[in-house]
Amino acid sequence: MKKTNPIDDFRNFMFTQYFSDGVKVTLGVLLPSLAFFQFGMIETGITLSLGALCVSIADTPGPWLHRKNGMLVCSLFIFFTALLTVSINTNVYFVAVEIFLLCFLFSMFYLYGSRAASVGTAALLIMALGIIPGKTSIKPFEHSFLVLGGGIWYFLLSTLFSTLRPYRYAQHTLGESISEVGKYMRLRARFYGNEVSVEDNFKALVDQQVKVSELQDNVRDALFKTRELMNESTNAGRLMVQMFVDTVDIFEQTMATHNDYNSIRDRFSGLDILPAFAITIEKVADEIEYIGFCLIHQQKPTERYLSISDLDKLKAKIDELEQQGNSMLILKKILINLRNIYNKTADIANYFDKETMVTKRNTAELSRFVSHQSFDWKIFKNNLNFDSGIFKYSLRLAIICLVGFFVGKLFSLGHHSYWIILTILVIMKPGFSSTKQRNYERVIGTVIGGILGALILMIVKDETARFVILLAFMLATYSIIRIKYVLGVIFMTPFILILFSFLNAANNTTEIASERIIDTLIGSFLAIVSSYILFPDWESTQFKQFLPKMIKANLNYFEHIILRQSLLPTSVTEYKLARKNVYVNTANLAGAFQRMMQEPKSKQHHIKEIHKFVVLNHILSSYLANLSANFNESSSTINSEQLKLIRKTRFYLEEAIEKIDSKTDGSTQTKLHIHLSDKENDSQVTEQLELITNLSAEISKISEKI
Repeated sequence: MKKTNPIDDFRNFMFTQYFSDGVKVTLGVLLPSLAFFQFGMIETGITLSLGALCVSIADTPGPWLHRKNGMLVCSLFIFFTALLTVSINTNVYFVAVEIFLLCFLFSMFYLYGSRAASVGTAALLIMALGIIPGKTSIKPFEHSFLVLGGGIWYFLLSTLFSTLRPYRYAQHTLGESISEVGKYMRLRARFYGNEVSVEDNFKALVDQQVKVSELQDNVRDALFKTRELMNESTNAGRLMVQMFVDTVDIFEQTMATHNDYNSIRDRFSGLDILPAFAITIEKVADEIEYIGFCLIHQQKPTERYLSISDLDKLKAKIDELEQQGNSMLILKKILINLRNIYNKTADIANYFDKETMVTKRNTAELSRFVSHQSFDWKIFKNNLNFDSGIFKYSLRLAIICLVGFFVGKLFSLGHHSYWIILTILVIMKPGFSSTKQRNYERVIGTVIGGILGALILMIVKDETARFVILLAFMLATYSIIRIKYVLGVIFMTPFILILFSFLNAANNTTEIASERIIDTLIGSFLAIVSSYILFPDWESTQFKQFLPKMIKANLNYFEHIILRQSLLPTSVTEYKLARKNVYVNTANLAGAFQRMMQEPKSKQHHIKEIHKFVVLNHILSSYLANLSANFNESSSTINSEQLKLIRKTRFYLEEAIEKIDSKTDGSTQTKLHIHLSDKENDSQVTEQLELITNLSAEISKISEKI
């Protein structure tokens, strides 16, 4: 991609779904207050805005049906929570019991996924804002119905946005996922230079794969769970589905380019062939990122960053070196892979032509690629014990919020002691690493934002100018906070301080800014300390569950690749499901490893072995993708030598599973009905199988150490 200046970056951001959501939330929260302010009913307007803000928390990205259900359920929960809180907030003991019980109950919503967790967070927010008596002169029933009314207002506004732009979320998510595949490809280009070590680049590559996998899951949800897209009578929905399918194929092709890069660097050092490969792969990455950019900005591609002549020039360089007596087989295979990726990008670019027709796909098959969340009561009941990480988190949050409540009562610096509880609610997460990261971002953002807000209020005296700044900060907060939390907090703190200046909530600007900063520091201190000492749930104790799942996913992928060469070949859907399972488990494993690395050193066990396990399984996935590509290019069937390697690979992987997972029954084998060939000439497939077998043996060895 061509480098852009900051102004271009800002313009590009305005086309994203994040900015659109920021506009929606800003309108939803601000308009009720502005409307009722005109009639001298500012308290009514603020209560409506509060309901809208809470429901906006449940309006997280995803299929419209899920968002709609989440917002409606959220409206009911905040209604009953608001009614309960304002009815009892004059009795400190009743409030204490409410804080403990509701914090525990709503935190357990994490069991049902991120959207359910956001509904619980919204209910706890309305509770925290209502625990101080005398904050509102509105009667409890009126207050709770106004909160409900604000939630319904936001729901209607979100419905309007979704109706006007029904495909926007799917387009943006798909475009973002394609761009991240391009970034993954760009990291691959670094293997062909000496600027970054192979080991460091592997770490960056695995981290990027986590991002790609998460986004691809979001795209599956957006496309395959949206009825309008799946049953679209026009071509729009089917085009996006086809783009996504081809993008996943490209991702597999990028993984199939794995080789021994240290050996490649040594063998071709001093020649200009590796820099040429790096430049070409960078152009492929530019091409992929540009397609994602066009999809996000709803424009047709007009540029090509890579041409067939670039690939021909690379081939000419390879031929020239081969004539000089160099063995170029590895680079030839990489070049073939790059041609395949180039062809796929050309196909995707052509889909932007509205006249392009794509065959409609089977909805039932596509629905198998998405996960389905169960809301069974048994899930809740079965997690009411200390073996459950969510149970320990919920109990920890309930206790520490109760402590925060009494700390605020005893040592409050002003009239906003609920800020301590709010800080705890937004900082504390089920995992220690997430809590630690959010804690740091919240403190830094609040301190910087508090100073910025105080300066604005001291310098800017004109109320119109203040309102414009307030509007700008609100829009920035709601646009950015989901993707860059620390920046969102920096913008949020000044707009809250400016808002209080309009409400005459404090006579002293410095006083309210310092109160917010100190309350945030108290809340963050309580949150992080409790994560260390109160029912801690370290990643190292949970990590082992990811290891056998990763090996099983690779083994299943391997078996489906082999099945495609058998007398009873597997379907394309089954093969792609096995491939998807590898990507998901790789992301889960790498994500868990990242979280463990942020925990105290004393809680990190077998770090070197686990890191090696993560890298080896990533390499194995790449080798399997390469094997699949080799089978596709080869017309030969499996011969006896290859069958021996297949059996050895299965043995080593099953052995590794048994070493890690004592519960396994060893019954993972699939019956293979393979027609053996008498030919012994398919050296590429045999060579790839040898690499896979050796790598599987290494995984078995490292599994024993873990």
